[in-house]
Amino acid sequence: MPGRAGGESGGPHPLSQFVLKVHSRCDLSCDHCYVYEHADQSWRSKPKVMSPEVAGAAARRIAEHAETWSLPRVRVVLHGGEPLLLGPARLDELITRVRAPIEAVTRLSLMMQTNGVRFSTEVGDVLKRHGVRVGVSLDGDRPANDRHRRFANGASSFDQVRAALALLRRPEYRELYAGILCTIDVRNPPEQVYEALLAERPPRIDFLLPHATWDEPPYRPGDRHTPYADWLSVIHRRWLADDRPMRIRLFEGLHSTARGGPSGSEQLGADAVDLAVIESDGSYEQADSMKTAYDGAPATGLSVLTHTVDDLSRLQPIAVRQNGIRNLCDVCRSCPVATQCAGGLYAHRYRTGHGFANPSVYCPDLRVLVERTNEESSMYDAGKPQETGTAEVIAQLASGFGDEATIGWLAEQQRSVTRALLSATIDQHGGTAGWEVLAEVEAEDPEAVSRVLAHPYVRAWAVGMLRTEDPSGMPYLGGLAAAAGVHADVRVETEVRIDRGVVTLPTIGTLYWPGEVTAGARITVDRGKLWLTGPDDRTITVDLAQPGGSATWQPARRITVDGWSVRIEDGDPARDCHGWTPAGRLDDVAAARWRDALAGAWRLIVADLPGYAPALRAGLQVIMPLEADPAGRQRAATAMDAFGSMAAAPVGPAELAVLLVHEFQHAKLGALLDLYDLHDRNSDVRIMVGWKPEPRPVEAALQGVYAHAAVTDVWRTRLGSDPRAAELYPMYRRWTTDAITALRSSGALTPLGADFVDRMAAAVAAWDA
Repeated sequence: MPGRAGGESGGPHPLSQFVLKVHSRCDLSCDHCYVYEHADQSWRSKPKVMSPEVAGAAARRIAEHAETWSLPRVRVVLHGGEPLLLGPARLDELITRVRAPIEAVTRLSLMMQTNGVRFSTEVGDVLKRHGVRVGVSLDGDRPANDRHRRFANGASSFDQVRAALALLRRPEYRELYAGILCTIDVRNPPEQVYEALLAERPPRIDFLLPHATWDEPPYRPGDRHTPYADWLSVIHRRWLADDRPMRIRLFEGLHSTARGGPSGSEQLGADAVDLAVIESDGSYEQADSMKTAYDGAPATGLSVLTHTVDDLSRLQPIAVRQNGIRNLCDVCRSCPVATQCAGGLYAHRYRTGHGFANPSVYCPDLRVLVERTNEESSMYDAGKPQETGTAEVIAQLASGFGDEATIGWLAEQQRSVTRALLSATIDQHGGTAGWEVLAEVEAEDPEAVSRVLAHPYVRAWAVGMLRTEDPSGMPYLGGLAAAAGVHADVRVETEVRIDRGVVTLPTIGTLYWPGEVTAGARITVDRGKLWLTGPDDRTITVDLAQPGGSATWQPARRITVDGWSVRIEDGDPARDCHGWTPAGRLDDVAAARWRDALAGAWRLIVADLPGYAPALRAGLQVIMPLEADPAGRQRAATAMDAFGSMAAAPVGPAELAVLLVHEFQHAKLGALLDLYDLHDRNSDVRIMVGWKPEPRPVEAALQGVYAHAAVTDVWRTRLGSDPRAAELYPMYRRWTTDAITALRSSGALTPLGADFVDRMAAAVAAWDA
């Protein structure tokens, strides 16, 4: 176990923020509390109350430091435990003792962070007299707050906290109201949390990620890869749509760092961390969040009774946090959002055996959050918030359709997820030559790399790698680098893997090694040519300027018809994610059949179902052929981790048109569910639907309704032209309307989900109006 902070790193430096632990116990028993419930348990040995002598010594050390460094202002936060356990009289005495020596040499800003349970007019009068601003902890509405913030006997603290906030809103105390601190729990619906906090009219909100490390990772529901980014993004979009009704420090920090400014927060950004904690016994500690890493993590071995603040600032763990991104690990420094993320909160990087030289345990979430927030805020500042506003997205997709701008925006969010998953894959398995080359190409031509990473099966590959400890698939990155090199027209040489005789260059084509070999190889791209050297030193050479394929090379097959362009993918090993067996390499005859079927299907969609064409045009990039069913049944599927793709067995144009519309509905809704909670993900409600014999989970029912509503629409448009429509239209319509009714009465939809289903119901009802 790592020991205490120690060792000098050079000269002292100024610190301007100090947290005083004036009472080390709490009257709540919050199960997510880093002080009492996490790795560090040093609170047990600390005195309950900071004595007047220790408070005076702390104030003198702070004043001495401020004078030495000519600090224009010092910020002191009264903290705990729960500082209001001191009571009004002792609180008044302690603040008086702290103020005098500091205000003799500099300006003093006083803050208090409290759970609010004991806030009263008597306390308010004391704090007003001393000019102490107050932050209150509240996690949302009653269910959200009661999930963690309870008394030891299990009783709710919600009513007492709201009473405190009501007092702070009164005219006589309004000047004290600093804001609300909310610890995120992704099980709480984000919009409900936002609305509950907004109702308290706070000047500012601080959203905090729950403290976690690689040893004790955060809660992640199901297979969601970036639940915290998704949760925060919902609120960010709503906040922008509401024209920023209060300050939200996390979002303001991201907006600022996007322009090269400071973050104003420890959670993100490369700001120097000039903070020290002084415990109730006078011991200096690092930031409180360090308590989540390991027992003794925040300890320094120094005390206000024996050491100056300069002595503290010399310690290497304190000094290292003044250096911005220079002291981040290699993975973080190579990340394109490093200057905004800066590795996230220091404590969240901890892993036994590696210390803090790691990316944050929230790395994928932070990457996605930074990129989404940058895009959304940029659009807002350009006067176009409606393009990504929640209401507009819901309205567009609940109609069953979605214009090209909305689907393009969904696709961009998916690409952000893919980039974050790639970073997580590198963190799990280590960097490769292909990863390094990909970064080099991106430095020269970012668009070339973006084109490759938009390939739907890159995310599927990354998800597969994150589910295994076997790193043998990592040379897939070499194929991505080679493909990017082709797009950028730069020389690339790197390692790849021949996987059962195949090396894929996503978006460019597929190389076929003689025989189903699985082995390492090297690939070179230069001036429009490829060279693949295999394990026996044989080399395959491809001239990309030559049309058509050969025994060893198949260029990407693309069909373009009436404004729609889609690739037929029959080579990438990562395409095997749809639940059906992929077809092997297509011969020219089979490829021609697919071209004819797709061209015919598209023309039918444009002519008969034009409302669905914009979404397909903007979002569907790849068709992956499946092996035909021996019994002749249709096979088709989409995959949650491969947005922009669809798998299908061969069918004629009319059937393929239905499958394209049906399956891309699943893709759209899956991408939407990546961003918004439409239902309670912890609900065990099951819903009977007409198209399955067994009851379905809420999300499966929602997906089925959305897709079957579109199929209903297909058969509605074919009434009179296809004899099957007279039977199929009423059947699909009944299935859809019955399932909508069941979803509405399930009690498992979030307010946003209920709005989505209501809009979908209105669209279905309008067909017979």
